[in-house]
Amino acid sequence: MSFFKSLFRSKSNEPDYPALSDFSVFKTDLHSHLIPGIDDGVKDMDEAVDMISKLHGLGFTKLITTPHVMSDYFRNTPEIIESGLEDLKKAVIKAGIPVQLEAAAEYYLDEFLINKIQNERLLTIGGKYLLFEVSYINPPDNILNVIFEITVRGYTPLLAHPERYPFWYEKFDEYRKLKEAGVLFQLNTNSLCGYYGGPAKKIAEKLIDENMIDFIGSDLHGARHLESLKKVISEKHLWKLAEIGVRNAAL
Repeated sequence: MSFFKSLFRSKSNEPDYPALSDFSVFKTDLHSHLIPGIDDGVKDMDEAVDMISKLHGLGFTKLITTPHVMSDYFRNTPEIIESGLEDLKKAVIKAGIPVQLEAAAEYYLDEFLINKIQNERLLTIGGKYLLFEVSYINPPDNILNVIFEITVRGYTPLLAHPERYPFWYEKFDEYRKLKEAGVLFQLNTNSLCGYYGGPAKKIAEKLIDENMIDFIGSDLHGARHLESLKKVISEKHLWKLAEIGVRNAAL
């Protein structure tokens, strides 16, 4: 208990809860876009190294970066991602940043994803969790079929940023149905300070209050997300996640 309390600092204007001093209690950030030039994340190696250095300064000791895989836009393969990871590791070692780097992928649920799951090598988090996202515009009609295909192949479906899908905001039971189907949830940490808007923040807090969040991730694409992360440290619901416990530290 004394170790846990040492991770907090006092916050005079919010006496009801302590604020985290940094993200070290979570240890691992498992959603980011840090391999240069292969998706809409960091643009070059200098930016990548700078972001990694600053994430480490915020308390992370392990980063699992997750480039987009989209059949019609970011056509990343395991080979492209792994090659980029090796180059990134070399640059980080050269810079002397003591952080562990791994890579997985963030798969977009489109009409081709089931074929990928059935026939291609996938990059998963911890060799187990398959991170996927869905459209922000329309609810996916085939999500249960995709969940089934992920599960029968021995993976655990992990839905990225469930709080960012507005079509479920007024249908909270849809979140419960996904959980019942075996889906884990990864919250974007920046949602807690309103980065994606008030409704996303409200749903993020409700998901935490309902103990439905399994992992958190920065979803960092660049400096704008990093600056927002610094604000999240003082948010009550981040402290609540630390108290409840998520699975990041076990990765």
